[in-house]
Amino acid sequence: MTTAAKHRDITGGEALVAALAAHGADLAFGIPGTHNLEIYRHLAAYGIRHLAPRHEQGAGYAADGYARATGRPGIAITTTGPALMNIAAAVGQAYSDSVPLLVVSPGMPLRHPRLATGLLHEMPSQSGAFGQLTAFSHRVSSVAEIGAAVARAFTRFRTGRPRPVHIEVPLDLLTAAEPAGPPPLAPVPLPVRPPPEAVRAAAEALGRARRPALVLGGGAHGARAEALALAERLGAPVATTANGKGAFPESHPLSLGVRLHTPAVQKWLADSDAVLAVGTELAESDLWSAAPEIGGTLIRADIDPAQMYAVLPADIALVADAREALRGVLDGLRGLPGGPREGRAGQAPSAGAAAAVRAESGAATGERDAARLPYLAAIRSVLPPATVLTSDSAQCCYYGALPHLPVDPPGRYLHPTGFGTLGYALPAAIGVKAAEPERPVVALSGDGGLQFTVQELATAAGLALPLPVVVFDNGGYGEIRDEMAARGDVPVAVDHPPLDLGALARAYGGHGVRADSPGALAEALRTALTVPGPTVITVPEPR
Repeated sequence: MTTAAKHRDITGGEALVAALAAHGADLAFGIPGTHNLEIYRHLAAYGIRHLAPRHEQGAGYAADGYARATGRPGIAITTTGPALMNIAAAVGQAYSDSVPLLVVSPGMPLRHPRLATGLLHEMPSQSGAFGQLTAFSHRVSSVAEIGAAVARAFTRFRTGRPRPVHIEVPLDLLTAAEPAGPPPLAPVPLPVRPPPEAVRAAAEALGRARRPALVLGGGAHGARAEALALAERLGAPVATTANGKGAFPESHPLSLGVRLHTPAVQKWLADSDAVLAVGTELAESDLWSAAPEIGGTLIRADIDPAQMYAVLPADIALVADAREALRGVLDGLRGLPGGPREGRAGQAPSAGAAAAVRAESGAATGERDAARLPYLAAIRSVLPPATVLTSDSAQCCYYGALPHLPVDPPGRYLHPTGFGTLGYALPAAIGVKAAEPERPVVALSGDGGLQFTVQELATAAGLALPLPVVVFDNGGYGEIRDEMAARGDVPVAVDHPPLDLGALARAYGGHGVRADSPGALAEALRTALTVPGPTVITVPEPR
């Protein structure tokens, strides 16, 4: 069959949906609009389910949650102009946290003049704007090019550090029927392995270290088994970043949890003679300060070569997939003389030393965190092991759940690190629940953050699946209120009038209860995990 015979006339909307389906897309999030209806026309025929949030920002966060939980790219559909701008905050969050998110939208017609004409949703350059927020923004120029653009996006997701991508299809191409062949498929790349000489150097540095340390970031989730084996082989305590939470079992005696921001853990890093950092930027958003002092050899394992000289330059660079890097180091250690380091007195920190660092870290923040600890313990006592927790940029999350609510694989904890957006928890939980209906999912938020995307309670009600939403209510923006007070300022615009969040949840078709004690929270959570629809559980805090 000739190439010409393989081509058929197809609209741009169908070409886009066909290309997404060819790459395994099974669910998309978005809101129909005047300019994107040709995309929506074809979703069902190609087996792609659709979930409509109440705002495009919610669509972006839901697609982000889907991607983090499943490991597959999240797909979001917007229309032109304001709809695309509405999703921008979620795209920025996905970029910050290395999430494979594909945003597809219509754009101005191919021959739209540079001077404004007042066309509906017109803006100077959608692709120009999103080119600054994504790995790339691809504006196609023909129906035949749409398949190549989608393949390019999925190639980008599968090679190197995941970043969001935007594809723009001009309005006239969406409905135009032009000849196009079957969509090309992104290649499945081979794993990226580190250079043998770098692996040998890393194994030797860790093998001779008396105080080795591991730091795991979001890029380590695909190497959980290898990270556990390496920590136990070395007897090395393990700290994780916010995005790395769940990459190492936090019930393990060697776990330090998410405490890189504490003086005790930063002193531990300074005292270590070999530090292996896997899939992490070692960023200010995890450290809450400038880059920490590393007392010994810094070994960095990351798929992104730029991380080898960013923030803290690597002494030994393992540019590779995390799993391949850690497997290589483990193999290298087996070739060195001697048994596991934990069994050799004086050679490496013991589980007891890790416990001491944890205790010192907790003591430094004990007064600030004490009131939340019983509630977090109540949550932990109820949740099944495979639960996915989503969180917001809220005090109850970064002071509370991140360091004090332990998560073990296969559980996950999804947090908006870096970009630090508010309103992430609820729509991200919806994205996870839509992808994996049988998996327990719980959203954790503050009252201020929840109200950025509170309308997504209606979306959750439409799913008719159990979704607890635990909200610690301190009457506004507690962190900013505290920062103002610390400066000696009179707090301004940080206090919200009392709001019955439970009544709001019921108005949206869900459920709402108040938990004034840890026991009441545990009981409410047990119920919320079994009843259809969202249940907002309000935990009052001092205002």
